Order: sequence, then C-alpha cells, then structure tokens
Amino acid sequence: MTPMSNPIATIADRCRFSREQVQATVDLLAAGATIPFIARYRKEATDSLDEVAITAIRDQLHSLTEIARRRKAIIESMERQEALTEALRQQLEAATTMVRLEDIYLPFRPKRRTRGMIAREQGLAPLAEALLLQQAAPVDARPFIVPENSVASEDEALAGARDIIAETISEDAASRDGLRRLFRDRAVISSKVVKKHQDQGAKFRDYFEWQEPAAKAPGHRLLAMFRGDNEKVLALTVRPPEEMALHYLAGRHLRSSPAAEQVRLALDDGYRRLLAPSLENELRRELKTRADREAIAVFTANLRELLLAPPLGQKRVLALDPGFRTGAKLVCLDGQGRLLHAATIYPLLGAKQADEAGRIITGLVSEYGIEAIAIGNGTAGRETEEFVRRLDLAADLIITLVNEDGASVYSASDTARREFPDHDITVRGAVSIGRRLQDPLAELVKIEPKAIGVGQYQHDVDQAELQQALDETVISCVNAVGVELNTASLELLTAVSGLGPTLAGNIIAYRDANGPFAGLAELRRVPRLGPKAFEQCAGFLRIRGAANPLDASAVHPERYGLIARMATDAGRTVEQLMASAAARDNLVLDRYLAPEIGMPTLRDIVAELAKPGRDPRTAFVQFHFAPGIHRLEDLRPDMVLPAIITNVTRFGAFADIGVHQDGLIHVSQLADRFVKDPAEVVKVRQQVEVRVLEVDCERKRISLSMKRQG
Repeated sequence: MTPMSNPIATIADRCRFSREQVQATVDLLAAGATIPFIARYRKEATDSLDEVAITAIRDQLHSLTEIARRRKAIIESMERQEALTEALRQQLEAATTMVRLEDIYLPFRPKRRTRGMIAREQGLAPLAEALLLQQAAPVDARPFIVPENSVASEDEALAGARDIIAETISEDAASRDGLRRLFRDRAVISSKVVKKHQDQGAKFRDYFEWQEPAAKAPGHRLLAMFRGDNEKVLALTVRPPEEMALHYLAGRHLRSSPAAEQVRLALDDGYRRLLAPSLENELRRELKTRADREAIAVFTANLRELLLAPPLGQKRVLALDPGFRTGAKLVCLDGQGRLLHAATIYPLLGAKQADEAGRIITGLVSEYGIEAIAIGNGTAGRETEEFVRRLDLAADLIITLVNEDGASVYSASDTARREFPDHDITVRGAVSIGRRLQDPLAELVKIEPKAIGVGQYQHDVDQAELQQALDETVISCVNAVGVELNTASLELLTAVSGLGPTLAGNIIAYRDANGPFAGLAELRRVPRLGPKAFEQCAGFLRIRGAANPLDASAVHPERYGLIARMATDAGRTVEQLMASAAARDNLVLDRYLAPEIGMPTLRDIVAELAKPGRDPRTAFVQFHFAPGIHRLEDLRPDMVLPAIITNVTRFGAFADIGVHQDGLIHVSQLADRFVKDPAEVVKVRQQVEVRVLEVDCERKRISLSMKRQG
C-alpha cells in the first residue's frame, strides 16, 4: 500500500497519533474548520489534540498532497517518453519523499545537451556498457573509432565512454541515496573570506576561516554563513571528505577487471563534476530549510510572548513619545484607547520649558483622571521617565516605559491614517505607545510582525514560510484571548477564527450603522456571515453586558441549550449557576455526556462558567530600570541591574537595561547549569536581574550574565 493510497495511516505513523484522531482532524479541516476552533470546540472528535498537533497533521497532509501531485506529473512525463515500465511505476508509487521521486525520475528528466548525450550520439553507448560490466576479458575500443562521428582515436572513444559511465552512475538512485546519507552525516561546512571583499565584510569576521560538521551547525551560524556567501564575502563548501565519497562509489561500482581503471576514472569524474555539486546544493537547501525553521520557531515563540504580554487593562493612560530637540508628543486616552487630547511638551530643553511641561502633565493627569503614564523606550525615553517621576504625582500612579518597536511603522500605516485621519504620525505613534500598555495584543496586531523586532535573521529565511507562521501565531493568540465584539478593531476581528478581512469589515460596517451588538445571535444579520462563519467565530467573540451572560464567555453558543439544562437541573437560572460555585460543584457531569459532548468539553464549560471570559494573560507588573543608568558610559563590570528580555535567540537572549542598547546574555551565561535552549530559561518581556560582564563602547556591545556571581 502506497503512502497516498492511505495518507491517514502515513500521517498517523509520522505524527504518532491514532488514525481516528488524524481522520477526524482531516475531515474537520476539509469542512472548513479552523485550527483554533478544532482545538477548543471539537475535542471529542480529535481526542483533545492541541493546535500544535492539528497544525502538524495539516502540514503533513499538504506535504503528501504535493508529493502525489509531483508523482502524477512524473508518471505522465515518463508515459509520454514511453519509458514507464511496471517496475518503475511501482518504485514511483512506493516513494515517500520528493527526493526519492526525483532520484527515480532523474535519468528520464528532459535536460540540456550533455557530454554523455554527445558520446551516445557518437555510438559509444555499447562501449560504455561493456566497460561498466567489468568482465574478465579486456574491452577493445578500436571498433568504435569512427572519424566521421568525431571519434578519431582509441583514447577519444574511451573518454566518451567514460562520460556515459559518469552520467549513468550519477543518475543511479541507489548511489545518490547512499552518497546523500554520507553528505548529511559527514559533510563539513567550511567558509573562507573572499579577499577582495574582506574590508566590506567585517560583520562576518568570525567566519573568515571557519569549519564545523554541517549536521551539528546551529541554525544561526548557518544563516550567517549563507548570508556571507550570498553577499560574496565568504566562499562556502559543504561536502564530506572526498576520499570517503570516492571509496563509497568504488565499493558499489568497481570490480577487479581490466576495465576497472576506466570505470574508476569515470567514477572520479562523475563525482567531482556531477554528483558532488548536485548533492552539495541539495544539502545546502536542507540546511537552509532546517535553519529557517529553527529561526522561524524562535521568532514565533518570541512573538507569542510579546502578543500575550500582560495588559494593564481599561485604565486611562497618558502616553509620551519622547524626544530631545523636537520635544515629546503627549496624548491622553480613555479606558478604551480613544484619543481625548494631544499636545507637545519640551521637558528636556531647559528649566523653563521643563517647568511648563511638568504643569501640563500634572494638569492633564488631574483633568482626565489618568491612572498610568506610558513612555516610549526610544530616544530620550529614560530621561523623560526620570523627569516624570520627579513630578508631584500620586504615589499609586503607574509610570512605565513601553517598548516602541514598530510604533513608527504603525503611525505611517493605512490603519493609523484610517483611525486618525486628522492627526499626524507623531500623534499616532504616541497613541500606539499608550494602547500597547492597555492591551499589547489589540495594538500589536495592527503592525506587521516583522517590524516588532523579535526575530532572528528574519530577512534571510523563507519569507512565505515566515509570513504563514507569524500570521498563524497572531491568529492563535487572538483566539486564545478572545475579542470584544463591540470595540474590536478591523485587524483584531480579521484574526478571529472564521472571519478574515471581508467579514471583519462587514461586522464593523454593521456596528457603525446599527450601534453595538446586543448579543452574539445578532451576528447572523451581518451580510455574508453565514452559518459556517458563525460556528467558527462565535466562541471567540465576547459581548460584555449582554442580556445573555454567556455571550461574555468562551462558551460556544451551540452549548447554550446544554447550560440551560444544567441550570434547570440545579434549580437555578443560568446567571445563578454562574455565580454559585457550590451549584457547579454539585453538577453530575456524566448526565450530560453525548456522542458530540464528552468530558473534556463539559469540564471546559464548567471552568468557563466559574470565570466567564477570563483573560489567560498574566497580571501586569510594573518595571523600573536602575536610576542614573542612561548610557553605555554609565555601565561598569559587576554592576547588578534590573533588565527586561527583548529578544530570545538560539545563542542567548538580549536584555534592555535602559541604555538604548540591548545587552547579550550568551546561552552560557543564562543559568548556573547547562542550558541547551535559551527559551527554557527566559521569555520575551520577562523581568530579570543581570550582572554586567563587559562593555565595549566603541562597538556598542554589552555582555551580561544571569549567573550568580562567583
């Protein structure tokens, strides 16, 4: 049975799930269900597979589908050439990878005119076949001397025959497969500087003379070397020792015979000219794919932590986008992030203007009932923060720096212009800073993820794969948190399961025309939002203050009837059941089991009734940098400072210590134990304590440690 004759079994074996789980997942995906919907609301069908598992099944199905499509194209091509034998058909049907398919097809693939083709046209194929048999009797090349075929001597006949043998061996699927394993296991990646570009490539200095086993090379080093190669600063090779490869080929193809020397010469030529370049390119693609996926995984993990950063909540915020000469743009926002006031102050341009700036801030805090002050962490951020802290403000007023990466991208975007058509980019940027404090997720979804600044070699990886992974991460986070239907932006609604930009736009148009939604059922009146879209999105939308309290929860409307039964059985209303822990504890859940409703769903429902619409994000914790530390020059070795993690990579983590230059905590300095993956120890936005190891002001590099001193 071939993989595509039973793809469910193949996926189950590869992913180590049951066939029933895979079949149910594939069926749900085929019916248009989204990954967040399947993971949360179809646990009985999939036996509680999570989003990671469902994504793996989807990707494996896509891979098998692509292999099947390519297999079909190859078979049709070989049929047109009248080259498809039953044995070859069986080999193609049994192939489980794209590489295996291409190896089988290689001898039949249409190609440009080669030295082997020319030799065949000269009538030298029988000579090549006789030599390759390596029989006891010597092979006479003289009968193949045909001057009119451009074969004027015995040496020319043998040279042509060797060209045919070299191509024959290079297209032998078994030989390629064996060498491929050798390349994967024993190849060494070596890089040397290209002398004429040495001066422009200082950033690749570490790789001017470098080699290591390719199989063990970490992704970040591979991407660095590949970038250096692309920029012509480095010259790369990725091959095993040549003698090992030639020894392998000799073992497969050489026999003790008078013809052995001719075959050996053909083997050497075929390896160096055909096999090695081909397999090296193939291995480079594999290494690049591995490095890409590693980097993308790091990026998506960092993005997830950033998107799910603790929100301050619906607090009134005064936000400042700092600057020195140009002043600080100031905005006041209400609890829903609406712009109430905008101004420019100059707190860092002399005592007189500082006094005026202080009066303005103090007055606005009082006038608008400000509960928190958000200050962008870019240029003049620390200085502005310390200025604000010196003001006579309430002790319980939150004053905090906010990461402003990507705020400038938002402020110049179509989204920002649509939201604030009457304000310039400086106001929009300040609004973005304030809203990030209130709800990082709701604001960051408006920004291209690549602009947020938590990637690793993000411009070097496969851009389509990166975009898909980042988009899916955004969707996963948005649906994990849930979305308030009556206040959500277009970008936030677009990420909700089952919606997308068109339906999100229709929802907002309906909301603008008819006012706030009274209940989730009203969604059915939105143009083009049919039953399937409603099924997919309703559980992830919230309406606080709706007549039906379940509309503010993550309970899917398809289960409202079940909860009404539970409430009746408990002698309560739905509201009373939600308010009474004792009543929920007394529910006998076994009574509500049904083919499509199992214990996982029932437990989810009871948990949701206890805390309807609960936010899975952790609580906001205020952070302070060390006072008086603003510049690289303020740092000294062995200083212990509060820090906030800004980026996590495979080789360590970067931390902001308030000097406008992140420091590197190398993986070896993250803990007092061996750390393989930095993500085991730190996450983006995590608050930590670091010790300064070294400061290089000239190169603007800071080395930090989280190890205990001594």
